[in-house]
Amino acid sequence: MQLSIDLTGRDVLVAGSATAARQAVRRYEAAGAVVHRLETPHSATLTRLPEELFLVAAVADGQPGWVTFLDRCREAGIPVAAEPAAGSAGHVTLVGGGPGTSDLLTVAAVKALRDADVVFYDRLAPYQELPLLTSAKLVDVGKKPGHHKVSQADIEKLMVESALAGNNVVRLKGGDPYVFGRGGEEVAACVAAGVKVQVVSGVTSAISVPAAAGIPVTHREVSHLFTVVSGHAPLTEKEHEHLAGLGGTIVVLMGIGTLHQLAAGLRRAGMRPDMPMAVVERGYRPGQRTTIADLGTITSAAAGCSNPAVLVIGEVVRVAEANRQHVGAAADLDRLAASLLGS
Repeated sequence: MQLSIDLTGRDVLVAGSATAARQAVRRYEAAGAVVHRLETPHSATLTRLPEELFLVAAVADGQPGWVTFLDRCREAGIPVAAEPAAGSAGHVTLVGGGPGTSDLLTVAAVKALRDADVVFYDRLAPYQELPLLTSAKLVDVGKKPGHHKVSQADIEKLMVESALAGNNVVRLKGGDPYVFGRGGEEVAACVAAGVKVQVVSGVTSAISVPAAAGIPVTHREVSHLFTVVSGHAPLTEKEHEHLAGLGGTIVVLMGIGTLHQLAAGLRRAGMRPDMPMAVVERGYRPGQRTTIADLGTITSAAAGCSNPAVLVIGEVVRVAEANRQHVGAAADLDRLAASLLGS
């Protein structure tokens, strides 16, 4: 259970070593508290408690001897809150932020953000809610279509340098770090520099964004496989042929820029023009919108669409339309070409 309390102007004593307590100190300062420090149990025995002390935050730093001091605080009627120790400094955690809403962050992702000293984030992560999730320094390294604010090489350099300087670094990415997230490259950069690194998987937009529109990527007797494709660059004719021949569902991430080439290529490869297709823009974000047409008309139907978007090609799109009157899907099907779906 989490409790929220107004600490503005309140005196809070954080007890614990400097390394272990650094995040707790930042959290209480960010909450507006006047923070006092005790770093060792020995100093605690010699310290007079501030008269207006509101709370003691006890950090589990592994030092023996804190029990006597904390008992003294409780006897004086001062509440004691247990705080986790910050992790060992100087490492990187790649965190999958999901499709852009903090509701879909994993428990491990929330913990990593809480314990971070520095967070490097981009626009596809739930960055607007970061001040509620962490007291770390926030650095925007976001890349936008046609404009890379910070190059990939520079992002990796910043991560490594910050970790080598002793910080707990979180690289917060949209979706999952290992699904078109360049997570493998960032792990390799850390390993090459001798920096400890771990990966926290995230909810990939390849599954979650279609779900937000009510579209299952698999469905019994409709599709028993799905293929995830990057839409950043046009596919080759051979790749179009492979996709068209696989069957099942095709999911394309960030595919608006190559939508015309994809639709034309799949038709040339033999996919029928009336194959249903959906474009889900801004999944889980304000202004989410779903446009449904078929392979033969999707280019014109989606003329006003923009990234971030997920494309879904396959008979599962019909399943969404059949269910949408009965399921609370988040889709806005205001641009539905109903006749193309046989409804």
